[in-house]
Amino acid sequence: MHSWWLFVAAIFLLCGTPGPNMLHVLSRSVDFGVRRSVAAMAGCLSALVLVLTASAAGLTTVLLAVPGAFDVLRYGGVAYLLYLGIKAWRHGGAAVDGGEMPAPSRFAALTPAQLFRSGFLISVSNPKLILFAAAFLPQFVDRDMPQAPQFAILVATFAVVESIWYAIYAIGGRSLSRYLVRPTLRRTFDRITGGIFIVFGLALLRIKPA
Repeated sequence: MHSWWLFVAAIFLLCGTPGPNMLHVLSRSVDFGVRRSVAAMAGCLSALVLVLTASAAGLTTVLLAVPGAFDVLRYGGVAYLLYLGIKAWRHGGAAVDGGEMPAPSRFAALTPAQLFRSGFLISVSNPKLILFAAAFLPQFVDRDMPQAPQFAILVATFAVVESIWYAIYAIGGRSLSRYLVRPTLRRTFDRITGGIFIVFGLALLRIKPA
């Protein structure tokens, strides 16, 4: 229990730190509201649980041992984050330059499946998650005890804490959307969001396995 509480405290701070997942949930909530952004949250969370489970099974260690595999994932993550950043930046320009009100209607064509897929891709393409899972989770596992139940508890705990932070960011995004009815404010928000995604993407270029 002592190790579990340390784990909870550590991941509560880590999960709450703004990153690609949280920024994505925030922006989706601004665009769609909390209810529709649940699909994006589910996508992010599914990818996270998948990677953590793969780490528990030792698959992430195998991936890191394959020459070039991590670089392929890293560059894929960089490309996707840059794509999201440029897309958000361009939307911000169109909201004002085209004289349109920044309303969710411009995203109305997106289905729950598409929202899920975008959340899944942004989470699973983050190489930092693989490094984190491979290095962090084993520290809280007692090698003298059955490991599968311990990993299951850690992964489930991580998922719950991550979901709590998703809800907090989503509610914050919905509250923020009330102030973004003016085109100029919406343009500023979209361009800040796009810029942060671009920064996240460029930062991934510096990430390398130890």
